[in-house]
Amino acid sequence: MSLTASLTALNPATGRVIATYPAATASDVRGAVDSAHAAYLAWRDVPLAERCRVLDRVADVLRGRIDALSGLMADEMGKPVREGRAEVEKCATGCAYFAARAAEFLAPELVATDFAASYVCYRPLGVLLAIMPWNFPLWQVVRFAAPALAAGNAVILKHAPNVPGCALALVDVFAAAGLPVGVFQAPLIDIDADPGIVPDLIVDPRIAGVTLTGSTRAGRAVAAVAGAHLKKTVLELGGSDAYVVLADADIDAAAAACVTGRMINGGQSCIAAKRFIVEAPVRDAFERRVVDGLAAVVMGDPHDEATTLGPMARRDLRDALHRQVVGSVAAGARLIVGGEVPSGPGAFYPPTLLGDVRPGMPAFDEELFGPVAVIVEAADEEEAIALANASAYGLGAAVFTRDAARGEAIVRDRLESGAGFVNAFVRSDPRMPFGGVRESGYGRELGRWGIREWVNVKTVVRA
Repeated sequence: MSLTASLTALNPATGRVIATYPAATASDVRGAVDSAHAAYLAWRDVPLAERCRVLDRVADVLRGRIDALSGLMADEMGKPVREGRAEVEKCATGCAYFAARAAEFLAPELVATDFAASYVCYRPLGVLLAIMPWNFPLWQVVRFAAPALAAGNAVILKHAPNVPGCALALVDVFAAAGLPVGVFQAPLIDIDADPGIVPDLIVDPRIAGVTLTGSTRAGRAVAAVAGAHLKKTVLELGGSDAYVVLADADIDAAAAACVTGRMINGGQSCIAAKRFIVEAPVRDAFERRVVDGLAAVVMGDPHDEATTLGPMARRDLRDALHRQVVGSVAAGARLIVGGEVPSGPGAFYPPTLLGDVRPGMPAFDEELFGPVAVIVEAADEEEAIALANASAYGLGAAVFTRDAARGEAIVRDRLESGAGFVNAFVRSDPRMPFGGVRESGYGRELGRWGIREWVNVKTVVRA
């Protein structure tokens, strides 16, 4: 690896360089694993109550830096500051939640057997590698790291290359809260300069497990390496969430929730509302209300408090999204609003709505990672459910109906997804498990289910 390798953070609203950071060498990464493993051996023996007190302090530090951190996200990946502050607060809430509940989730469980004593205990695994994306550059990391650290593990973060400042800011937050040196590290890795650096890191015998949030392609690559070396993995991958709008739905409320669910984070979310599947009798009314909702979106400078849609994170991502829109229109989709690349600097893309979308079009078959919504007409409930499930993905889904029991039965029993919401847009919650099925990955984050992904579920018996 070249000693001159570096990571450059670009402001996606202006295209200007924010900062350039020296990339970690292979030697740097090996040193990080050395120190992380040594730190883990001490951290695992720190009483759980003290580990949780550190997480409580992390929550305090995050809240104390809310403006700086939201501004940093606006600069590095274009998130409007109003959404950035909400992300920082969610991180703080997640830390406080696991600080309060880790003792309950990790408490030994007695099991009645013929022995004098028999129980299950939960012990940490070791040093964990977290490969994280840019779209929620703080929350994606914290939702994994908080329970993993509470359980006594150490963490090495390999963050996305366009948010190096966020990676370093997280290291500083944990340090300021009193986390011992080495327990949480974020070497700035440039895989373009050294494609083998991450596989080598996964193979290192001191790495006990790997979690990745990213594309299905990246998930396959990580799982292949980790599986060959019998390393535990949790993969949270892409999504093409279907929102089914039944004919008896409150159309105003459904459209508002769908627009919100699609436009959060500029549509750059694995659990964004990506396919609106609408029963034919209410398709026209729903479409009109979605158009009105998109018209109210304010695209602009992410530092402006009035902005609700900043730029996309990178120009290449914006251009790829536009190609999907153009390809869908060429295949017969109807462009209702948006769909034109703005002139001027930055990676902006307008709120866009496609109608008459069907399977076989990019807008149906592929994940659209940006502010593009699609409407798919269904003849009835049966066709709507079939269309919702006609995807390789299975992360989240929602149903809108005035019959709540009917909606609950559909999301529980008929939609193939890791989460199902009735009359609300899909979102993560520290108290509930989060993850998908099929090409959306496997394993769970958050709640008692997330913390137990990263422990040795150990049988202890005394005769």
